[in-house]
Amino acid sequence: MDANYLAARLGDACYVFLAINFFWGLYHVVLCFRRLRQLSLGNHKKQAEFMEALMQRLRDGQLEAAVELCADDVRALPALTHLALTNRRLKHDELRQVVMEILQRDVMGDLEYRTSWIATTIKSGPLLGLFGTVLGMMAAFGRIGTGEKVEPHQIADEISIALVCTAMGLATAIPFNFMLASLNVRIRNLQDSLGSGLVRVLEFLKTTK
Repeated sequence: MDANYLAARLGDACYVFLAINFFWGLYHVVLCFRRLRQLSLGNHKKQAEFMEALMQRLRDGQLEAAVELCADDVRALPALTHLALTNRRLKHDELRQVVMEILQRDVMGDLEYRTSWIATTIKSGPLLGLFGTVLGMMAAFGRIGTGEKVEPHQIADEISIALVCTAMGLATAIPFNFMLASLNVRIRNLQDSLGSGLVRVLEFLKTTK
């Protein structure tokens, strides 16, 4: 098995690697958007309505009603509020640390894991595409180097096919880059909404102790 044949076969395998890279990134994009939809309360109006209902119960001393409002709600703010209310007997600093640890581990940790894989997909796409192109060019020019009579259009066809790898890599990286930017904006919005809501709850619990 000569080097030219090996380069040609590896170049063909790059198409498979590019497809795997694309679908792996798409898998994490879908899961990340889905997870954000599960964690978020929706728009600012819905969050304001939830916080108003919650704080009204707390101001009226209806702690059990406030706990019931948040119970069995998988969205991030109600779930973390439920955690804070059920552990309200802890000292303020201890309670804040517990809530922040759960926030980082169960909410942000999963999102960061998904976005890191999306970033890896973006970086890997052009590199895999370039690798496939180089291998295809090696095979094409290696064929010329054998001394056999080769028609120019045959070499042009082989080189154009090799360049498809680069195009596929860029076609993966460009849209995924925009999707990652959109996800990062949504994650920052989620962090801001969680921060403002949890601060209000924790400060209220601090003043009632």
